Amino acid sequence: MRQLTTIFSLFMVFFYFGMGCFFVFFFKNSTLDRALLVICGSTFILYGIFRAIKTYNEIIEVFFRKDDNDE
Repeated sequence: MRQLTTIFSLFMVFFYFGMGCFFVFFFKNSTLDRALLVICGSTFILYGIFRAIKTYNEIIEVFFRKDDNDE
């Protein structure tokens, strides 16, 4: 089950990066203030970086480390 949640975490990292880039660079026609879009977008990007680091460590642990219980 940990493999499934790890893969889902990877997809969520791409979602956070995508939403952040969309808010900062591509979301032009809006009634929202540009500063608010940049703040929200940069928060998504920073959280995506945080989740990417955690997901990377989790991928290494789940898929590439040998369990001692398997022997």
